[in-house]
Amino acid sequence: MVFRRSSNSIFKRALPILIAAIFAAPMAAQAQDAIVPAPAAMVLENVPPVPASVAAQVAKYNEFKPTSFANWHPTKAEMLISRRHKNTPQVYRLAKPGGALELLTDYAEPVRSASYEPKAGKYYVFGKDTGGNEVFRGYRREIAGGEAVPITPDGQRVQGVNWSNGGTQVVYATVPVNRQGSNDKINTTLSIVDPLNPDAPRKLAELEGGGWFGFNFSPDDKQLIYVEYISANESHLWVMDMATAKSRRVTPENKSGSPVSYGGGSFSKDGKGVYAVTDLGSEFQRLNYIDLATGKHTVLTGDINWDINGVALSDDGKIIAFVANEDGNNVLRLMRTSDHKLMPSPKLPLGTIGGVSWHKDSTNLALSVTSATSPSEVYSVNVKTNEVTRWTTHETMQVDAAKFVEPDLVRWKSFDNRMISGFVYRAPASKFNGKRPVLINIHGGPEAQFQPGFLGRSNYLTNEMGITTIYPNVRGSTGYGKSFLALDNGKLREDSVKDIGALFDWIAAQPDMDATRVAVSGGSYGGYMALAVSTNYADRIAAAIDVVGISNFVTFLEKTESYRRDLRRVEYGDERDPDMRKFQESIAPLNNAAKIKKPLFVVQGKNDPRVPYQEADQIVATVKKNGTPVWYMTANDEGHGFGKKINSDYQFYATIGFLEKYLLSSK
Repeated sequence: MVFRRSSNSIFKRALPILIAAIFAAPMAAQAQDAIVPAPAAMVLENVPPVPASVAAQVAKYNEFKPTSFANWHPTKAEMLISRRHKNTPQVYRLAKPGGALELLTDYAEPVRSASYEPKAGKYYVFGKDTGGNEVFRGYRREIAGGEAVPITPDGQRVQGVNWSNGGTQVVYATVPVNRQGSNDKINTTLSIVDPLNPDAPRKLAELEGGGWFGFNFSPDDKQLIYVEYISANESHLWVMDMATAKSRRVTPENKSGSPVSYGGGSFSKDGKGVYAVTDLGSEFQRLNYIDLATGKHTVLTGDINWDINGVALSDDGKIIAFVANEDGNNVLRLMRTSDHKLMPSPKLPLGTIGGVSWHKDSTNLALSVTSATSPSEVYSVNVKTNEVTRWTTHETMQVDAAKFVEPDLVRWKSFDNRMISGFVYRAPASKFNGKRPVLINIHGGPEAQFQPGFLGRSNYLTNEMGITTIYPNVRGSTGYGKSFLALDNGKLREDSVKDIGALFDWIAAQPDMDATRVAVSGGSYGGYMALAVSTNYADRIAAAIDVVGISNFVTFLEKTESYRRDLRRVEYGDERDPDMRKFQESIAPLNNAAKIKKPLFVVQGKNDPRVPYQEADQIVATVKKNGTPVWYMTANDEGHGFGKKINSDYQFYATIGFLEKYLLSSK
């Protein structure tokens, strides 16, 4: 849930961190027996106790606090940023570069985004959910503190909140939740409200389906542009007249038979056109200017054969900032709107760029940068001088992040001769001798891409345990063109699993990797991949870790939240179709669990709206019946992944124990 101005791109209590008890002499013997208590909300099955010694060893890797940009103050050179406070990310005010952080929110639940009232910055709005359920709700809060006032309905998921340029209203979209039936039909309700008078919202429209996002006002607030998301390969742009609430689709009907994707959507300063990214006529997302009267598209980045994202238009409409995703690495570009010429690129640290956002002065541009050797930090660029200013710096830690392993970009040939790529973080040869065990970590999505960012605590695996980690971008990943993105759709699902099979062959050919000691891990769709690899390549792995993963696409689609179901059917196939259902059942790890012969660790949040907990319950129960070792960890206060540090810490401790037992000791 993102809270921002329309010109920008997009608890007084905290759970204590539990520590191991320290007993009297003899200290050495007692320390050996001490354990780390499991968090109160966690349910464990077959997960061994965590020794306090493990927590102590990991401690210096466990306190990183990545910082992300949230919003500029409308009149001052200060900003809102998000950074972990105690157990969860919270919002801070930062008055100047390198200044002290002023904590604004202090809740048990994460707060990752917020925005100032865009005229004087007298208050801010933010969003949060409960227990990871992703039923986000918007709130207003004074800078000086006090109670937060809800500005959106209770019990409705808010997705997309944006300010009018006049600064007196926000538009937001809501969808119903807790509806789990295969034939559910839902609508998205689009509303507008004054945050100072939240009890009087005005309903603008009912939009069919749950895929409506990216709401941006025209400079005069008379129009609204937004995205209708159908799938990763298909989406459309719509414009609404705010006076009549009538909408029209501004992107053309697809006559080629191939779906076209649009993203972004920001009005030009004169309101006569919009800047958007689209793969129309291209493999990649290119920046286009679309004339609203004629529908004519003008390609602005035809010479850049990589996806463009993070598009932001300055308030004066003179400069467009955007990010080019070049084989997983990010480059910030600046373009004049007058002649569409590129300006000199500022010299930013190498890494992944996010949160690109203009100050109202149209001179200063904020962004977040993360790399293999640095957690996310906030910078700004003065576009007139190209001067780069660093706003945040991580406090000194026991471990030197600058010495963390840099990844190597590697490629291997898959079963159909297609080249697949990934990033390898090698265990340092100066510290570890011989061939190293390997952990393959597969990203979720599948419409996502692993980029070489900061691994945080996972550096412990490489630096202290000597495990080489590989992050593949299998077919279906973004960033490599729309054809590559569609290569795993529907009945092509297991082709992506075969990409991992080919990776095993590549590992076997590497002189520094031990092909007899390989584990596979993944979250969400990556969790499915870990399970699918366990059923298809059981003889080539030592163990597998499934985090909030899908064990059967049929049961997943029947139980995932209704606002997501149709969007997922485009990717995975419609389970209501008998032929597709038969295929989905045939490849389901749940129905092939007898083939899972190697130890399995399953992690799940009980409140997960995306991949319901039943997906984990059923695979654990089935694998147990087959006699395969399985560890099961559930957190009753989490959703799609663990967002609270106390839970994620314990998950990591247990993961270390699992890998020590089943990967490092597998020979």
